[in-house]
Amino acid sequence: MIFNQFDKHNVVLASKSPRRQQLIEGMNIPFTTLLKEVDESFPLGMPVNEIAGYLSQKKAMAFSPEELPVNFLLITADTIVVVDNEVLNKPKDRDDAIAMLTTLSGRDHKVITGVSIRDVETMVTFSEESEVRFLCLTKEEIGYYVDKYHPFDKAGSYGIQEWIGYVAIESVKGSFFNVMGLPTHRLYRELLGFAGKV
Repeated sequence: MIFNQFDKHNVVLASKSPRRQQLIEGMNIPFTTLLKEVDESFPLGMPVNEIAGYLSQKKAMAFSPEELPVNFLLITADTIVVVDNEVLNKPKDRDDAIAMLTTLSGRDHKVITGVSIRDVETMVTFSEESEVRFLCLTKEEIGYYVDKYHPFDKAGSYGIQEWIGYVAIESVKGSFFNVMGLPTHRLYRELLGFAGKV
């Protein structure tokens, strides 16, 4: 690591997402992972721009301090895809994934990632939004992507870093990495604020 701001902390990423782990690694921040299954439901009628932050906070509060290392900095996150004010969660199966991608084809949609950072005293939660424009996809292209890449663990049924991102995403307004699962620029600045407390 170029800087040593986080040497006095044990940074913990509570996520099984390989994309989020890759992004933290790319920030050159030493971290460990800690996993816990958390109910990802949210209140009916909650504004869509509040859902991702609510879920990241829910994940952060699922851990007791006793489950975490000394001087921990816990990072949790949740990403949602929104089109026509409807949230597209992770698909239930192949048909659901195909239906989601058919909905996104040829249209703009929003990707919102909520992030919570927590230490023993404080928790900060923020959200970042990116707008993604998809080109039109054929049924064959959608079927090929779903069958080859199995995007069943991804909100909206796609990963921007995969084949579909190369061939079908015309533009991204906002952070590209936010669409992958973490707004790294904002996360870094927020982590610096925690690191400065020591």
